[in-house]
Amino acid sequence: MSKDKSQKTVQTTGHAWDGDLQEFNNPLPNWWLWAFYATVVFAIIYWILYPTLPLGDTYTKGVMNDITYTTEDGKTVTTHWNTRALFEKEMQEAREAQAKYVEQLSQASYQEIQADPEQSGFAFSKAKVLFADNCAACHQTGGNGVMGKYPNLIDDAWLWGGSFEQIEHSIREGRQGNMPGFKGQLSQEQISDVAAYVLSLSDRDMDTGEVERGKQVFDTNCAVCHGEDARGKTSMGSANLTDSIWTIVDVPGTAGNQAKKEAVMKLVRNGVSREMPAWKERLSDTEIKILTFYVHEMGGGN
Repeated sequence: MSKDKSQKTVQTTGHAWDGDLQEFNNPLPNWWLWAFYATVVFAIIYWILYPTLPLGDTYTKGVMNDITYTTEDGKTVTTHWNTRALFEKEMQEAREAQAKYVEQLSQASYQEIQADPEQSGFAFSKAKVLFADNCAACHQTGGNGVMGKYPNLIDDAWLWGGSFEQIEHSIREGRQGNMPGFKGQLSQEQISDVAAYVLSLSDRDMDTGEVERGKQVFDTNCAVCHGEDARGKTSMGSANLTDSIWTIVDVPGTAGNQAKKEAVMKLVRNGVSREMPAWKERLSDTEIKILTFYVHEMGGGN
């Protein structure tokens, strides 16, 4: 059984070419047109409400309410609504919300901060930003440091001491570390021997004769800084040579005893100098305390 199908008349624009070639008129769907009109209305409302259009050497300020905020240095600013002013106001509100916790940290001892999960949690969250802004450029984001340049802060080997007081002094006053080069005082053989002795202290299998001679060289030239037991002196920032932790020479990453010895010989021959700047002029007392607590906990301080 056949069905009658209604035929719709196709609309054209009335233009025709070559007699039968016509231009159809296919209007846009209504939903698309209304969506377009809505975007036009939205744009006009946006232009009215917010800073938008260029106007000579300035721009339209919009009719949104003015924003008043206080900067970090205490200056009060009132300006028309804009995203920068909104950001500054949000930062002010964040500082005000944190002020109570910052005040608590400034009054608490390090041991009290350790014992209070709320204070220690806030200190860690605050310290991560301070560390990223001020310390990560040298010590890296995770505190791993850079071999030969900047100490690793997470390995529990503290050149200048790992107590809260010692770490705070390092941050506040800075540190100057220096190991003189011995190329003018020791012969090549003596430098080779003392390098063998130093490697033997961290359980490297070195020639017995070299080690015995190297110990004599060490006792005469190196023990004054590194101590007779070679465990270093925190008062001088000298390294512990018995813990297998290397901060200047990448002994673990060097293959073969001979190559390791040559790397240590280079250090003994040329020496090294490293400096950490003082932060007392840039950071507040509370910020230094927060960083001290963070670094102490990061490396399992003493």
